Amino acid sequence: MGKTTLLDHVESQAARCRVARITGVESELDLPFAALHQLCAPMLASAGTLPPPQQHALDVTFGHAGGAAPDRLVLGLAVLGLFAEAAAEQPLVCLIDDAQWLDTASRQVLGFVARRLLGESVLLVFAIREPNPDTLLAGLPALAVGGLDDADARALLTAATPGLLDARVLDRIVAETRGNPLALLELSRSGRAELLGGFALPAVGADALQDRYEQRVRALPGPTRRLLLLAAADPTGDATLLWRAAQGIGLGPQMAAPAQEAQLVEIGRSVRFRHPLVRTAAYTAGSVEERRAVHHALAAALDGGNDRQRRVWHLAAAAAGPDDGLAAELADVARGVESRGGIAAAAALLRRSAELTTDPRLGAERTLSAARAHLDAGDFASTLGLLARAEACAVDELQVARIDLLRGLTDRAAHSGREAPAALLRAARRLQSLDGRLARHTFLDAWGAALVAGGLAFLESDLAAVSVAAREAPPAPGETTAADHLLDGLAALITEGAAAAHPILREAVTGFVDDDVPRAQWLHCGVLVANAALSLWDYDRWEAANARHVELARAGGALAPLANALNVRRVIALWRGDVAHARELGTEEATVKQVTGTRRASYGDLFLLAYQGHAEEALPLLAKAAEEAAARGEGLGLYFTDRATALLHLGLGHYAEAAAAAGRAATGDLGPFTAQALPDLIEAAVRSGAIPVAEAALVRLGAYTAGSDQDWATGLRARSRALLSSGEEADRSYAEAVDRLGRTRLTFELARTRLVYGEWLRRGRRRSDARRHLKQAFEEFTRMGADGFAERARHELLATGEKVRKRTADTVGELTPQEEHIARMAKCGRTNAEIGAELYISARTVEWHLSRVFGKLGISSRKELRHTLIHPSNRTC
Repeated sequence: MGKTTLLDHVESQAARCRVARITGVESELDLPFAALHQLCAPMLASAGTLPPPQQHALDVTFGHAGGAAPDRLVLGLAVLGLFAEAAAEQPLVCLIDDAQWLDTASRQVLGFVARRLLGESVLLVFAIREPNPDTLLAGLPALAVGGLDDADARALLTAATPGLLDARVLDRIVAETRGNPLALLELSRSGRAELLGGFALPAVGADALQDRYEQRVRALPGPTRRLLLLAAADPTGDATLLWRAAQGIGLGPQMAAPAQEAQLVEIGRSVRFRHPLVRTAAYTAGSVEERRAVHHALAAALDGGNDRQRRVWHLAAAAAGPDDGLAAELADVARGVESRGGIAAAAALLRRSAELTTDPRLGAERTLSAARAHLDAGDFASTLGLLARAEACAVDELQVARIDLLRGLTDRAAHSGREAPAALLRAARRLQSLDGRLARHTFLDAWGAALVAGGLAFLESDLAAVSVAAREAPPAPGETTAADHLLDGLAALITEGAAAAHPILREAVTGFVDDDVPRAQWLHCGVLVANAALSLWDYDRWEAANARHVELARAGGALAPLANALNVRRVIALWRGDVAHARELGTEEATVKQVTGTRRASYGDLFLLAYQGHAEEALPLLAKAAEEAAARGEGLGLYFTDRATALLHLGLGHYAEAAAAAGRAATGDLGPFTAQALPDLIEAAVRSGAIPVAEAALVRLGAYTAGSDQDWATGLRARSRALLSSGEEADRSYAEAVDRLGRTRLTFELARTRLVYGEWLRRGRRRSDARRHLKQAFEEFTRMGADGFAERARHELLATGEKVRKRTADTVGELTPQEEHIARMAKCGRTNAEIGAELYISARTVEWHLSRVFGKLGISSRKELRHTLIHPSNRTC
């Protein structure tokens, strides 16, 4: 299409800039960070100025130091800082051609960096062959390069092809190429007979273009073709390696001349094919035996120590048949690659290892390992293909059952809907007689999947069915673990009720939070542990469990679990009234989703919409979120949109609408979540006159909180009872609710309780008492940005005769959440580097944000910032 020519033009216009240019290579897709290393290698001399954690991340990633795989966010920040340092003296222009062939790890990091280029003198330009559905580069400004229009295409082809062109051929070529300038130029060079005489009209397009290149390659002398094949087999474009390998098979530099004269390749300090399709054509033109020979030559030319991974990869490509020694070495290399975060590369290596293994049992095991690695890498199609292969060669029932398990996990990861619980339940039952411990873990997977599917799950695999099956599965022989208690407690919560489940769940939560549970179990069960604490109405344990989950996910760079953990963390922050922190966490959550390509609704975002109380903006977004959740088969997503919708309407005083939404959220049994919707339903039903509905909901709330002495549970129960009472009984219950919730950190629920208490007092003509509660509620809602509830409280205050000013936009609204956070950290004395390290941005970007903050606040220095009110907050530095 001419994208490479456009990059050439960009490079020609960047005379006063430092230019770094790379090209993606299809054969290098499975080598983690290969493209990133190629781009960053010339700049690594500047890495010494970065913070030590970032330096270490680069060293480990590029093999200069040992250690665990670095946090992908820290690595992204390190590359951002490296680019910023490289651009300190001269603007930096990075040109990345054929971005569709960059390895996944490099695309993740470069996409992360590209979305954060704000204050740096850095330009990244990606050129990609087709519109890219991949989310890793999503959000970047894009320019679609279309074909030339008919007039320009004819002019180009006519100018490039001397002679009288056949008008019919010209018309058809222009139509078939759709104005592709590169195809037109290639046809002008190689299809002159067709254009001039009209005797043949070859198919054109990417495949036809590659065929033409292949014809030109095959026309070269034999030694030149072998040299091109050797260059095509090496994805690095390392000219030194090329000549070293060429010498091993008797080829010299003079063999390159015919290919260079034909303008197919340039060999200088590096190897550059004229077009990526030339590389593909050069490789395709070689016979199977010739390809094996050049891979052997490249392996022999590589250092087995520093380049072991690439050497083994070439040896595997050269293998003519099964080779158990090479298969074992591939498996060993895969483990090392995976430990450095190269899951996709490990998957490819394990796949080849399985293909080279002669022992059927070991081959099936390696195929299953490869399938699991592809699943973790998000390549679901390859996972299912490998599972089909594993099924064909499985040698025992346990391997067959594990295949079922991986199929279920793949469906859960790919769709997160109603199919996953059924598949995982079948796998768990099959594993019971084969591997009790794995079966119990699979029941936990099935329970979590059924919770997510909620009311959209199939009846035979809904939460009740999974819970019954799990209760019938005995613990595996040996010590009973915290995970065993977790499964038994969650299952009992559905089958026997809260009173029976709470003791078991309390033991499970204590085991996870207080004992030394392995990190892998935390990452596997962290969300369910938090849900267990939630079902106990234990706010402190809910927060502690989630904090541990977030900490371990961050430390290990486990970004998929981190996205889930941050989602929960934001809801926790909102319930304690810390909206500013919830927004800050949202920035991190969004960053993690961008890096991983995760597509999942954020429950924190839904509740923020409800808090803000702007119906015209919120309702369409909530409706869209509900539609997407239903399409995914995600009943839990529907629950959260209903909860948020109910809260939105409660804040606005739309009680009938709130009752309808809360009623939907309270339908069925979603364990810890159903109970949370009942207080909203009771308030909305009472206010809309549906007293029988409220009374039934109060009975259900009593059952869910049975045996709990937690202030959260008793406070909500007392508030709900007060709404349905009158006289002294109502007064006592409201006072108890305020007292109980006042002992917790549930600021939002306390403010809601003061609001309904104040409303009741005003209607009883106790205006002085009403003002006290309503004023406190108004101040809390205003502080946390719950505008809908704040406005409701303000109207009640006005009705008591209190003069209260309507909340207007002020400095708080002028600063973005990111700017608020950065300003607050700077006010506390944090340096730009320290702020950048925590927020995954460069120090220069922090400086850019602060300049905007100073302008908005009308100040000019950090010193003045210390005396400026940024945002009311009860959190310290």
